[in-house]
Amino acid sequence: MRAGIGYDIHPLLSGRRLVLGGVDIPFHKGLGGWSDADVLTHAIMDALLGAAALGDIGSHFPPGEPQYKGISSLTLLERVRDKLREDSWQIVNVDATIVAEQPRLRDFVDRMRQQLSQVLGIASGQVGVKASTSAQLGFVGRGEGIAACAVALIESTSD
Repeated sequence: MRAGIGYDIHPLLSGRRLVLGGVDIPFHKGLGGWSDADVLTHAIMDALLGAAALGDIGSHFPPGEPQYKGISSLTLLERVRDKLREDSWQIVNVDATIVAEQPRLRDFVDRMRQQLSQVLGIASGQVGVKASTSAQLGFVGRGEGIAACAVALIESTSD
């Protein structure tokens, strides 16, 4: 078994949609980035890639590459899942926390878990998603961005 940690952060910008865990969140700002900038899914991808010692999402899906412009992070997560399977890794569980002052995310967490578990090919009980604030401290507390961190546990499927 191996564990990995992922972290991501993106600025909140006007004129963008807010996507977290593959779920569209109604809000007047969205996350800026090359893809859909889904910080939750990005943190999970980095945790999975790190656990398998396969680098980070930037090395697999470089920002600035035209084929990744505006791409759904769930599509990228599918590719990470497939890469782990090709390398004989099975996902045991994922646990993640979103840190955002606004909007309130409690009502969207279950849908995020369902989306992520479906793409990862594991039961929703193997995916933890939590939402927290930064108590109005720092860039997140000022509403300038959203951050996420994740831990993933994988196990080898080879003998």
